[in-house]
Amino acid sequence: MKIELVHPIGVFDSGIGGMTVVRALMERLPFENIIYFGDTARVPYGIRSVETITEYAAQIAGFLLKQNVKLLIIACNTIASVANERIQEMSPVPVLDVIDAGARIAVAETRNKVVGVIGTPATVNSNAYARAINRYDPEIRVFSQACPLFVPLVEEGWSDHPVTRLTAQEYLKPVIAEHIDTLVLGCTHYPLLKPLLQEILGEGIRLVDSAEAMAAVTANLLSEKGLTNPVRLPPQYRFYVTDVPYRFQTVGERFLGRTLANVEVVKLQ
Repeated sequence: MKIELVHPIGVFDSGIGGMTVVRALMERLPFENIIYFGDTARVPYGIRSVETITEYAAQIAGFLLKQNVKLLIIACNTIASVANERIQEMSPVPVLDVIDAGARIAVAETRNKVVGVIGTPATVNSNAYARAINRYDPEIRVFSQACPLFVPLVEEGWSDHPVTRLTAQEYLKPVIAEHIDTLVLGCTHYPLLKPLLQEILGEGIRLVDSAEAMAAVTANLLSEKGLTNPVRLPPQYRFYVTDVPYRFQTVGERFLGRTLANVEVVKLQ
């Protein structure tokens, strides 16, 4: 497959969380064309089997590859934790995922080699972050905490609500007690909680934003492989969902911090 430099970057997620990755990409790579796919008809993936998640992910990757993307980004921690290998096998273009990106930054950031990870139950149970971090540095101790209430709270727009603050304080107690100096936001919804989480953690604990980490890794890969778009024109952004485009647009604009247009509904087989 011949990769054209002007071809878009393909980003996909089980729903809307990966829009934080899109936002980070827009800011870091302002001339790159982007296609985003959110499987809004079948979200959440976290309650499904590994086989089902893998099949859904393969369907989405197949759709994006038909759009002639030059790079695939798995912006969903749940998909990355169980289906990365399948996507790598089927893709003729490079594949990046948020777990590996977050792990790399966490390894670079930690000073005392004690890292916390917060994520959905599916991501935490997969132990994917601990494996990824220890691949880069086996000496780092990783403590993970599932935070199942964060996703609905973020989608409700309650990023700085008293309920969210109390929930965050409870979730963070166990990882703070382990004397971590770095905390990985292991879900793409969580960057919207950064100010609140940093306030609770204190300035001594560094936050690793998986969306920003993904943008940094993407920029490096495009540069290394000579795939950066040389055309300095306003980029094209396209958004595909499998259901409820209005809700996607409403919540997506909050995630992106800008008006969201060009949302199309597609059915996957």
